[in-house]
Amino acid sequence: MSRQTDTVQPPLDDRLVFHVHDVTKVYQMGEVSVHALRGVALDLYRGEFTVLLGASGSGKSTLLNILGGLDTPTEGHVFYRDHDLTRASDADLTHYRRFHVGFVFQFYNLIPSLTARENVAVVTEIAGDPMTPQDALELVDLADRLDHFPAQLSGGEQQRVAIARAIAKRPDVLLCDEPTGALDSKTGVIVLEALQRVNQEMGTTTAVITHNAAIAQMAHRVIRLADGQIVDVEHNDHQLSPDQLQW
Repeated sequence: MSRQTDTVQPPLDDRLVFHVHDVTKVYQMGEVSVHALRGVALDLYRGEFTVLLGASGSGKSTLLNILGGLDTPTEGHVFYRDHDLTRASDADLTHYRRFHVGFVFQFYNLIPSLTARENVAVVTEIAGDPMTPQDALELVDLADRLDHFPAQLSGGEQQRVAIARAIAKRPDVLLCDEPTGALDSKTGVIVLEALQRVNQEMGTTTAVITHNAAIAQMAHRVIRLADGQIVDVEHNDHQLSPDQLQW
């Protein structure tokens, strides 16, 4: 199956960050075709905090990877503002990931031999208009841990270093894949507070995928996926703060 080549234009809305149009993703496993996404359509807006909720295998990570330029759809189109990512070259996608997107994953992927400050500097040294590593770490309340190595930090502190690293390049978009999945609830709340602060103070469009339904209560919008399809979209008129969540 090959990607669509028909002409699709993004909507004319300057608030729109992502426009996903009829996206399908099929993985070929030998003779078996696995449909990870089936005709997904959604829009994500500037400054929005969105939670993508669903069980394992629902298509959450596949969708996030496509939004982040780490994967491409089999069919359909994904627009980042007025750029069609599905028609971008490898060089264009590398530029997009480097300058426009921050990633936070379940596992922190810190470099053990570098301090917190140095782990963040790995990104700031190649960014166009970065924050200083110290400012990024201060934003996630780690100003007193700048020169600690990952082995000297708790799991929650390591995840906050990963968030600081992701936001230090001032990305337009922050994509988070199960950022609290490896943490206990108390530590998870601290990490979610850091994500909320980044969203509110920097205006970063933030998408968090999780199987934890409690996290949905802090989102502006909740998108539920099942079997590779969006099955429900809910708007929260009143978002809870992370410390109000019932895990």
